[in-house]
Amino acid sequence: MSADLFSTMPCSTISGSSGHSGKSAFPPLAERLRPTTLDEVVGQQHLLGAGKPLRLAFEARQPHSMIFWGPPGVGKTTLARLMADGFDCEFIALSAVFSGVKEIRGAMTQAEAAQRLGQRTILFVDEVHRFNKSQQDAFLPYVEAGTITFIGATTENPSFEVNSALLSRASVYVLNPLNEKELGELFRHAQKVAFPELAFTEEAQARLIALADGDARKLLNLLEQIIIAAHGANLRQIEGNLVANALAQNLRRFDKGGDAFYDQISALHKSVRGSNPNAALYWLGRMLDGGADPRYLARRIIRMAWEDIGLADPRAVRLALDAAETCERLGVPEGELALAQAVLYLSVAPKSNAGYMAWNAARAFVGKDQSRPVPEHLRNAPTKLMKELGYGKTYRYAHDEPEAYAAGENYLPKGLKNPDWYHPVPRGLEAKIREKLAHLRVLDQAWADAKNDNDDDT
Repeated sequence: MSADLFSTMPCSTISGSSGHSGKSAFPPLAERLRPTTLDEVVGQQHLLGAGKPLRLAFEARQPHSMIFWGPPGVGKTTLARLMADGFDCEFIALSAVFSGVKEIRGAMTQAEAAQRLGQRTILFVDEVHRFNKSQQDAFLPYVEAGTITFIGATTENPSFEVNSALLSRASVYVLNPLNEKELGELFRHAQKVAFPELAFTEEAQARLIALADGDARKLLNLLEQIIIAAHGANLRQIEGNLVANALAQNLRRFDKGGDAFYDQISALHKSVRGSNPNAALYWLGRMLDGGADPRYLARRIIRMAWEDIGLADPRAVRLALDAAETCERLGVPEGELALAQAVLYLSVAPKSNAGYMAWNAARAFVGKDQSRPVPEHLRNAPTKLMKELGYGKTYRYAHDEPEAYAAGENYLPKGLKNPDWYHPVPRGLEAKIREKLAHLRVLDQAWADAKNDNDDDT
């Protein structure tokens, strides 16, 4: 593969308003090494391997509308371009970041002109999730009429970010980050083609691959930076320390409002719930390394304490609150230690969601139930009239009863049976709570039996 392999394109290419002219006298390495055949694509073998969906589509030469969902640098744009070539289609590219109604209309006009000449058109929309509903709807008539084959690319979950009407007309293909083996393959190919005169130690290669974080384009961009630094220092061999010194502090793939954010906080929460302290520390570290707000993490840790530990160990909530306060006062990185130790404690603490489940059940019941009146014996009677009405007349003061418990007393509205929402687990403090509630049920039953005996005697 030659270094100037993108000097020409095999099919007509029209770029939308993307802030680029489409070609450059000095294209970046990632563009110069962009695959020109399907077999040159690194990764995505779950889609491109023998008998897999996109491989079959290429072999059938039958384009269909689709959406590529995946993180940056995994081949979304490359696959769209290869389809235009493989299906002998005109290729129109729009970027939702830079394009508006004018660019969309221009692209549709171009596609209609191509259709009149018997030419099919692939319309590639990068960052399609950035288009609003009306802009996404604008493509529908042209997709249905066959004027365009729509290919959208998004880093966000299309279930939330792409209109259901457009989503129903397209197949969704999930593209994965490249693994270490695939990035290594890409690294060796780039070295052979673009800079065979340079040698990399294993440490240097490993550091570059780790910094790329599954992103092929990022790996090639990092390589370019290293090449520039090596030439400037007149070096022929790249050591690991050069990689560390030449590249700016790298942040892992992380979007504070995107899928990576919610996926990682979900993994952290589930690791704590699953009593795996090492996994919990890993995900906490990943999020902090990626730039997550420690105050947000502190709030989520407090939530974990209430939701997954609760009364099985009430100290967990207090420790989570203390960690949040410590983090607020010390900031980062000092306050991160408090969060880490809170996560450790929550991970190894006895687990119970009994309180969480009981509250959800109670809230759901109240939300759909009628407004039942408070029983008269539970009402306060601060005035003479209220006392004459019988408010509080038969109320039994628990502290005056044996074991400070008014056995058999009813605290629910009249006609509402005990819903029995709270079921303490046999772990931690809740095991003791469970024993106490069982004992109180025995007292209730004894009171009921005694009452029945008295009723029989009378």
